[in-house]
Amino acid sequence: MVDEVLQHNTSGPSLRLETLIRIRWLAVFGQTVAVFFVAFVLKYEFYLSLCLALIALSAWLNVFLRLRYRATFRLTNWAAMALLSYDILQLAMLLFMTGGLQNPFAVLLVVPVIVSATAQSFRQIMPLGVLAMLAATVLVFFHLPLPWQPGESLQMPLVYVAGMWVAIASALAFTAFYTYRVADEARKLSNALAATELVLQREQHLSALDGLAAAAAHELGTPLATIALVSKEMIRELPQGSPLHDDASLLRSQAERCREILKKLSSLSEEGSSHIGRLALSSLMEEVAAPHRDFGVKLELSPGTTPGEPVFERNAGIVYGLGNLVENAVDFARNKVNFHAEWSDSEVVIKLSDDGPGFPPELLERIGEPFMTTRRRDPDATGGGLGLGLFIAKTLLERSGATLEFSNSSGDLPGASVKVKWKRETVDLQKMGN
Repeated sequence: MVDEVLQHNTSGPSLRLETLIRIRWLAVFGQTVAVFFVAFVLKYEFYLSLCLALIALSAWLNVFLRLRYRATFRLTNWAAMALLSYDILQLAMLLFMTGGLQNPFAVLLVVPVIVSATAQSFRQIMPLGVLAMLAATVLVFFHLPLPWQPGESLQMPLVYVAGMWVAIASALAFTAFYTYRVADEARKLSNALAATELVLQREQHLSALDGLAAAAAHELGTPLATIALVSKEMIRELPQGSPLHDDASLLRSQAERCREILKKLSSLSEEGSSHIGRLALSSLMEEVAAPHRDFGVKLELSPGTTPGEPVFERNAGIVYGLGNLVENAVDFARNKVNFHAEWSDSEVVIKLSDDGPGFPPELLERIGEPFMTTRRRDPDATGGGLGLGLFIAKTLLERSGATLEFSNSSGDLPGASVKVKWKRETVDLQKMGN
């Protein structure tokens, strides 16, 4: 289920057509203002009519797209790349007629690439970057004169033009890479949070089944009582031995059977709220560890011996989060995993240690980020890194009030170590007075 959500969030169209249309309208407005300012305020000579024709072409394209498609229409990645390529070529033609790279507005060639970097992959960004730099290179050597006062011309030195080319290349590479990384991190975080919500919703749904049983028992009790009463009256009125008398007797017996079933469901719900809903710490650890015992790795539980064992309220996030940590430890352990707990009057601590390869030291501070591999591969290990699973575990446990510490331990188990801490008054039902 998590994989389906992630596939849904990371695949398919990524840019709305309306977004590109609005950006292009902004470009049309800016280009029009610049052209009229140079022509009628500064009174410089250049090919005004050709420039206005190019600007009108962009305006016409916007009108056509707006009339042809709905505002909510989303572009495929390749269609978005085609439209952004047009924007680069249109701006390159304007620069060709207004001085090439001598025109200070040449730096705007990087804008379509930056827009692409916010929502597309490198497969689309790289061709746009190459196209922008190819256009900038051509404009170094081929262009009409820079607009200037009538009867005069301004020719910038080659070193200035070369500097503009280097500035455009540097700005394009840095801003595109920076924008892509920031947007990619935001997308990954959004997808991971969506997967976390899905996992939590699924666990909570399973935990709520006893409540649904109680609701069903309550709602069905009244109509079943009515059926039993009516069937009882029918049995009294109908003669013994008649087919209708036998049918009425059968109806009454089945109604009584349904009432007994609903009574059992109600009692199960009451037991669930008083017993299943409360877990001693040792029982919680056993429930978390049980699915991971038969994988060729020794999983040792040390639930602690200090008097006054904490009692947790059943929490789907805690169960799933600890289960993910145990799964990760078992996947990478060579032979042994130690699942240890201890507590005091102020805190409850659960510690997981394994004898696997441990966490790479350079990644210890980044552990818990979504879609990041956090464990070194061991040639003898068969498991794989959780990545997203570790992020989900960390998020769910932190929601319950826990703090997590990741480290590499030494001693008997020199592999990875994860310590989960809670303030006791936030999780222990006995301390909370429940």
